[in-house]
Amino acid sequence: MRIAGFQKLTLLDYPGKTACTLFTRGCNFCCPFCHNAPLVTEAPGEAFFSEEEIFAYLKKRGSLLDGLVISGGEPCLDPDLIAFLERVRAAFPLLIKMDTNGSLPAVLKKILDAGLVDYVAMDIKNSLEGYDDAVGCHADPDAICQSIALLSESGVSHEFRTTVVKGIHTKESLLAAARLLPHDARYFLQGFVDSGRLIRPEGLSAFSAEEMAAFCDAVRPLVPSVSLRGI
Repeated sequence: MRIAGFQKLTLLDYPGKTACTLFTRGCNFCCPFCHNAPLVTEAPGEAFFSEEEIFAYLKKRGSLLDGLVISGGEPCLDPDLIAFLERVRAAFPLLIKMDTNGSLPAVLKKILDAGLVDYVAMDIKNSLEGYDDAVGCHADPDAICQSIALLSESGVSHEFRTTVVKGIHTKESLLAAARLLPHDARYFLQGFVDSGRLIRPEGLSAFSAEEMAAFCDAVRPLVPSVSLRGI
């Protein structure tokens, strides 16, 4: 796999679990508010970490971890992802979480059908009408909706999440995004944080805690379990 980043310990990326996180290089979206811009904008080059380095770490320290998180970039773009997940499954009793933008439902289906992940977090970037503005390119709305349906029917633990950014999102667009989800979905509205490594920082800022709470209240009749994260 093209592993461009490796966080050896996280208490945040896998809800309720102690985990390590791998960041794959490359994404088919170019979200202006992406906090991992180097994974998207820099030339592919060689991976910073080999699979052997990762497996050596997991063999040495894996007993101290509950899980492994695969993030990005967009993991489903990596042609070696499924083989890597199979290898992890065979070697370690770790829970596996994957972050995805949901743009590649065919790959997601293979992973779900094979039982290769225990938890999936899918980004819902915006309303379908506002998706292209949120992702900085054209997004296939059918692919997004297919991935939502796949996760909702999979029996695999999952969540949906929207990073809310002033200049991109409105109350109306968040309501439209929420309507894409099942009524019983687990949904998070995440506060935007400028990492200093954004793809396009101009004109982007965070909503206040009070504004985020108001968005959450507006969405709740559509998705009762909605809550705030990072506020």
